[in-house]
Amino acid sequence: MRWPDSLPRLGAVDYLVAAAVGLFAVTEEVTGGTDLPARPSLALWVAAGVTTALLVLIRRWFPFGVMVAYTAVSVAVFQLGGQEAGAWQWFTQLLFLFTLLSQVPLLSWKGLSGPVATALFMAGMAASFRSEFAEYAIAVAMAAIAGGAGVGVRRYRLHAVTAEERSELLAAQSELLAREAVAEERARLARELHDIVAHSVSVMVMQAGGVRLMLRDDQTKERETLAVVEETGRGAVEELRRMLDLLRGPGADGLTPLPGLARLDDLVEQVRSAGLDVKVEVEGEPGPLPAGLDLSAYRIVQEALTNALKHAGPTEVTVTITYRPNELALEVADSGPRGGIREAPAAAGGHGLIGMRERVALFRGDLTAGPLPDRGFAVRVALPLTAR
Repeated sequence: MRWPDSLPRLGAVDYLVAAAVGLFAVTEEVTGGTDLPARPSLALWVAAGVTTALLVLIRRWFPFGVMVAYTAVSVAVFQLGGQEAGAWQWFTQLLFLFTLLSQVPLLSWKGLSGPVATALFMAGMAASFRSEFAEYAIAVAMAAIAGGAGVGVRRYRLHAVTAEERSELLAAQSELLAREAVAEERARLARELHDIVAHSVSVMVMQAGGVRLMLRDDQTKERETLAVVEETGRGAVEELRRMLDLLRGPGADGLTPLPGLARLDDLVEQVRSAGLDVKVEVEGEPGPLPAGLDLSAYRIVQEALTNALKHAGPTEVTVTITYRPNELALEVADSGPRGGIREAPAAAGGHGLIGMRERVALFRGDLTAGPLPDRGFAVRVALPLTAR
């Protein structure tokens, strides 16, 4: 059987509180504790204590109805039966007041009914027996504490719900931004790789045409085969250019040469003018790199330098490029902010690292990024190379 969504679930605390109220009521009625006068019908009052315990158990389901019913019956007993109130009756009234104000706004008609019902309860008690002024003052203070606690609990609950909703909203926004960053970086990769492929296919077409012109007149079959290769290549280049126009979007002419590690000096000069003290170290024997990998290596270094400037500010950065027989290794390490406090943590989920991870994954490489033992932050990348 499915629990109704409109009713809060009963927990161990609800059963414990109800049992405590029932035990307190029965004990006080049976023993006559707290100077309670003898009841004309003890069994009836014991039953009233048990019934009150059941009301306490379901008080969170119907806080307004339970309090109104309990107050009405209690005042009627005080006025018509001439019976004095037991301590358990007063504490139960305070519990109902607390429960009501913890679930409804104080300034609503239901909320205002809580203090009004409690005031009527106190008036009924005062009419059933006389007491000193100090006791009434204490009763008023207890009612104020119970009501104030209920209002405080409700405000805390509302703040907690608001904070949770805000946290969920921020998490959703962060996830959306991360997805947008991945999509943007993949589109950028696609544009750059299309440029590379289009250039390579164009070179193949030109070389096939050059070979065709060098053939002898009797090599008709070879000439026709190369002509088919040229025609197919030109068609492929045309289709690539159409796709590239769609990927570039408006305002891009496609005439800017694609960068690579050979143009790293220009990038270093740019970031130096922005405040970074960059030192480039090259280990191993540089050699020709595949166009796509060369471009991605440049972009990775560019993004790592941008992150260093953004998070550490003007600082010292060392770029190490290591050429190995089957691997290109990159390391961009900064020495941390000169003031000792990093403006924003370079978290693994940042958009810059997202782009780097996409490029590294394209070539089945490895990327590690994190703080250094002493101070600073380092990005290390290993890109496998095919036989050159």
